[in-house]
Amino acid sequence: MRVRVLLFAMLRERLGQRELEMKLPEGATVASLVEQLGKQYPGLRLRDLPLAVAVNQEYAAATHPLADGDEVALIPPVSGGGL
Repeated sequence: MRVRVLLFAMLRERLGQRELEMKLPEGATVASLVEQLGKQYPGLRLRDLPLAVAVNQEYAAATHPLADGDEVALIPPVSGGGL
């Protein structure tokens, strides 16, 4: 199956792209997608990030099963300026 992965903040900056397409085996979950992405792009250091993940625009747990054509957004923690 194929899923579209949307990248935000530092993930987008490190990869130099806003999205990518990934091929995953049937039965893949959010966790297995993140694991595979971490292997393909070790510089992202995904294991060290407390990522928020949304599948088809709804927040999803690591155990959430993925389906062909899903859109998965990976949202790293964001810090910003003060008041």
